[in-house]
Amino acid sequence: MPVPAPGAPAPGDSTPSHRDPVRTEPDTTTTGGEATPAEDDHEPQASARAGAVTVLDAPATGPAQASVSGTPLPATSTRVPAPAAAPGPTATAPSSPALAGGRNGPRALRPLLDTVLDALETGAAERGGPLPAGGPETVADSVQHACAPLLPDTGAGPHAALSTLVRTLAAGAADPADPHCAAHLHCPPLALATAADLAASALNPSMDSWDQAPAASELEALTTRALAELVHPHGRDADALVTTGGTESNQLAVLLAREHAAQEQEARDRTAREREAAAAAAEHTAREREATREHAARAHGAGTDATRDHGVRHTGGQLGVPTGERDGHRACDRAVHGPDHPGRPHTCTHTLTHPHTAHPAQTAPAGPAGPPLRVVCGANAHHSIHRAAWLLGLPAPVTVPTPDGTLDPGDLAATLERLDGQPLLVVATAGTTDSGAIDPLPALADTAAAHRARFHVDAAYGGPLLFSDTHRHLLTGLDRAHTVTLDLHKLGWQPVAAGFLAVPDARDLAPLDHRADYLNADDDTEAGLPDLLGRSLRTTRRPDILKIAVTLKALGRRGIADLVDRTVTAARTLADLVEARPTLELHSRPTLTTVLFRPTGADDTTVATIRRRLLHDGHAVLGRATGSTGLWLKATLLNPHAHPDDLRTLLDLVEGHAPR
Repeated sequence: MPVPAPGAPAPGDSTPSHRDPVRTEPDTTTTGGEATPAEDDHEPQASARAGAVTVLDAPATGPAQASVSGTPLPATSTRVPAPAAAPGPTATAPSSPALAGGRNGPRALRPLLDTVLDALETGAAERGGPLPAGGPETVADSVQHACAPLLPDTGAGPHAALSTLVRTLAAGAADPADPHCAAHLHCPPLALATAADLAASALNPSMDSWDQAPAASELEALTTRALAELVHPHGRDADALVTTGGTESNQLAVLLAREHAAQEQEARDRTAREREAAAAAAEHTAREREATREHAARAHGAGTDATRDHGVRHTGGQLGVPTGERDGHRACDRAVHGPDHPGRPHTCTHTLTHPHTAHPAQTAPAGPAGPPLRVVCGANAHHSIHRAAWLLGLPAPVTVPTPDGTLDPGDLAATLERLDGQPLLVVATAGTTDSGAIDPLPALADTAAAHRARFHVDAAYGGPLLFSDTHRHLLTGLDRAHTVTLDLHKLGWQPVAAGFLAVPDARDLAPLDHRADYLNADDDTEAGLPDLLGRSLRTTRRPDILKIAVTLKALGRRGIADLVDRTVTAARTLADLVEARPTLELHSRPTLTTVLFRPTGADDTTVATIRRRLLHDGHAVLGRATGSTGLWLKATLLNPHAHPDDLRTLLDLVEGHAPR
């Protein structure tokens, strides 16, 4: 049980605590998750304004103190209307749960965190492996029993609720920190990143406006630029957006490509309109010249002395051109070209009703009407590429077969030639989900450039190789992409979510600009307040950047590289162990940290059965991948602390669960 702070009532003590009658923020400890006043360490503050009563939190057995406060109401206060006269006797109010923020938040959190950590430890011990045994029904029964009732009339209290539910969740978790939990791109988060994430939750900035996240927004700007420069070291003004992961990053990449195609189409349309206008103007000038020549010929052929004298009198000395006709011609000019047009010194016979092509400025510009963006990707691409095209109303991606697991530049070129004349986005992958394969980025970049296509690389999995001097060469050509997806909740050991979309020039993100007066009013932006709304498709957005920045600063590039190198080495060790066992066969040598293998000669049914038996017994979590040669077990290693003995045991488990 937490020890009360000096001056605070002991649990069960009905004596009200000593505190000043006027407070702007109560100093609290936490007993059972309720805010309990502790001895005040501030000077009393006098009221400066009537009209509002601040009711402060009180212990469960003591009355609340009320005062009129001229300061902003604290987070733990309740504002109620004040009578016109001075406040009467203090009101009573039930105690309320403590808040995580403010000066007293850490004091409230400490005993709750002790409860959470104890529950995590107990739950992991009960699980005893990478996954709970018994399958979905057993886990569901356990969770339902712990939750009942989930919404009681009277709550169980914070410590009881935390202890019960956290312990249940830990006991029923798939724990990526266990070396035998290796099915997906689901990493064990670093303790320091998790601790930073707690701070982000306690402070709770929202990254959609500067006045909700002053320091967090600056930290995000610094960190995203540092990571973008890692991806695009030669970029003009490299930048990156924080996303929830590869799916959102890929969607943003397709969106930016669509908008780029629309801008190019609009530029082509504008050029075409200008050419048409220039041609029309030239045709109009030619008609005017022809009319002038005809008029001059008639004037010379039909003239008499009398007519000539008449013409001279009425034209102020200009033969054959009556004053009224000249004025009407100028009126025609002004009607067509605007009131400031000076008219022309020569003559013509057309009138106000003469057919005339409008001035270019009078023609309303048409919107882009060209063909839609076509996305071209390999069959090895992540499913989110297809979903992005669907969400954005684009045609289904053109999918190039990848029988060898990577996108072939020759096959891509042949496909792009068939799509000639359409706006194109080529998508390559640096770390496929199934096998960790990396497409030949330099050759694909050349092919895309030759066909004037945008180039996007989904490096959600393989991107962190950039930290490693040993393995960075595998990503040669990545910096030539217009957009790059990067995840640090895979080979970056961050709690979910930690995704990015990097671009070589911050101006490429301009299509995401968006206005909402209450978040980024023009006058606020002009006055110097940073505009954050165009940094995401989301509005409310948590400060995921804090855990990432803490990790980068704590470990440095070399520290992260060491984790990457050790994990890649573990995958190669597992491949060696598979090759050393005649009872197992290896699909191929790993590029990243994914190893595909299966019992020698096993068919698809056998492979699927082994995987499900391991899951049901809670012994191992392995994935599955289907290739041209059938179904394979997939071990996606993301634990940098995995030992060769752990990997040997994993193979023993696979062999032991094979049907006999």
